[in-house]
Amino acid sequence: MTERSATYCLGDITSLHNDRVRRVQALLRSTRRRFREGRMVIEGLRLVREAVLSSVAIDEVFYVRSLVQESRGANLLADLRKRGITVWEVSPQVLALLSDTETPQGVVAVAAIPHSAARPGLILVLDNLRDPGNLGTVLRSAWAAGVGRVLLPPGTVDVTNPKVVRAGMGAHFHVPFEKVGWDNVRAAVAGRPVWLAAAGAGVCYDQVDWTRAPVLIIGGEAEGASAEAQSLAQGHIVSIPMAPAVESLNAAMAATILLFEAARQQRAFPEGGA
Repeated sequence: MTERSATYCLGDITSLHNDRVRRVQALLRSTRRRFREGRMVIEGLRLVREAVLSSVAIDEVFYVRSLVQESRGANLLADLRKRGITVWEVSPQVLALLSDTETPQGVVAVAAIPHSAARPGLILVLDNLRDPGNLGTVLRSAWAAGVGRVLLPPGTVDVTNPKVVRAGMGAHFHVPFEKVGWDNVRAAVAGRPVWLAAAGAGVCYDQVDWTRAPVLIIGGEAEGASAEAQSLAQGHIVSIPMAPAVESLNAAMAATILLFEAARQQRAFPEGGA
């Protein structure tokens, strides 16, 4: 066995103009390309490990040699090899082109966009969320709170945006999400109680009955809820009490508070946790 095969490498990629490198760059840049191919780019040990554990299809993985100098990296590459996933060692310069971060995290993969089946439970509608970090954080909270389904109507940032994927910390592989139009949203929530989160007047979040498989709409950070969202809620507003002079909470923070109150009422998970 050669030294190269011992590091689970099919071959070095050092050219900045390699076709595989160009493909990853195109996926990083273009939402249309990602959805046309049904693929997204994930980066870092944790995200690649979550993708492996979720059994999502992984096309290929790129890593730098320093990754195998720690046990977690070496174990990940060994697991990828056992699963028959194509793995390439690349130069640090190439990895920098494959990364969406200022400091590349040592490993990048091209994986299928997950399509998980909806589960019983709360439906979360994210309306006009424009900040990638906020969307990723909400997905992470939805994962932790056991949300059954996340609907992403027009106006919300692309769920496969690399910044959203990083902020989600693996939630993409566990939370059922769908990009849908408002007609599809209305069909999906028909017959369920719908609550729109808003600052100010409304029913206090711990007074809402979250046990009836409800729908929660979180509006955008800057513009708030759209006319479609307001129409769907029919005046059912849920709010979080705050100190005087505080205008509102960050959308991700508000969503987290509301989702965990719903989970508490539903006893969605046993005692313990983080």
